[in-house]
Amino acid sequence: MGVRVVRMAAILASGALLGFAWNSWSGRGFVLGQSVFVQAGDEVIEPAEAKARLDRGALFLDARPRDFWTMSHVPGALSLPEEDFDKAFAALEPKLRATFNIVVYCSGYGCEASHVVARRLREKGIQAAILSEGWPAWTDAGYPVTK
Repeated sequence: MGVRVVRMAAILASGALLGFAWNSWSGRGFVLGQSVFVQAGDEVIEPAEAKARLDRGALFLDARPRDFWTMSHVPGALSLPEEDFDKAFAALEPKLRATFNIVVYCSGYGCEASHVVARRLREKGIQAAILSEGWPAWTDAGYPVTK
């Protein structure tokens, strides 16, 4: 029985090692320790940097569904939900084109909405930074919210 457990552990360890090696050397793997949502061209900022930008007058965009924005959001943030991007963008476009300091956030780790919204904005010629880990990172830092 003991030999069987050792063999199983050796097989699992070998498989994990080969998997990590393939991920690293294949050129098709993903960066470990970084969100898989981050792609080339994405500017991801930490909460402290986002707060500093808010203090300097940055425009925040909430990529969460509108009902979440209604409940609470970063002070001054506008709702630009991923699910209704085209309609919301049309209404906000003049303001977005006149603003050069934009930060987008969503529901947190595992939420891709802020990345999608930032890329869609970039496709339209508008740069926006992405708040790393979104709304939970903002509130966990104790930064102000509007309810």
